Amino acid sequence: MKSTATYWNVYANENRQRWNAIAGMEGMAEELTLSIDKDSGEYTRLTRFLPGADTYAFGGKSHRYPEEIFIVSGRLYDSAFNIWLEAGHYASRPPGEVHGPFKTEEGCVVLEVSFPNRAI
Repeated sequence: MKSTATYWNVYANENRQRWNAIAGMEGMAEELTLSIDKDSGEYTRLTRFLPGADTYAFGGKSHRYPEEIFIVSGRLYDSAFNIWLEAGHYASRPPGEVHGPFKTEEGCVVLEVSFPNRAI
C-alpha cells in the first residue's frame, strides 16, 4: 500500500529540506517523493528542474516500466519529441519509451507516477 500524508504544502519554506538534489544533476534538478509503496515500488514524485537546467549531457532515457507525467508549472523541452511541455501537458508513457534529454529556461515542476512493479 502506498504511503499516505495529510495536507501539506510542498512549496512552503519549512518543507524546503524535503527536496533532494538528483544524484549527478546537482544544481539542475531536485526531487521530492510524495508517496511510495515499499512492496511494489510504485511511487508518486515531483521533479523540479531549476532554471537553466540542461540534461543533454545525459542523453535520452527510458524505463522498463510505465509512468505518467504531468507538467505542474513552468516549461520543459523534450528533445525526443521536439516539443515544449507547458503546465497542463500530460503523458502516459509505455515501458521503453525514450524521453529527453530535457532543457528549461525558466524552470519546471513535473508530477510523476511510476510503476516499477509492472516492468517488462
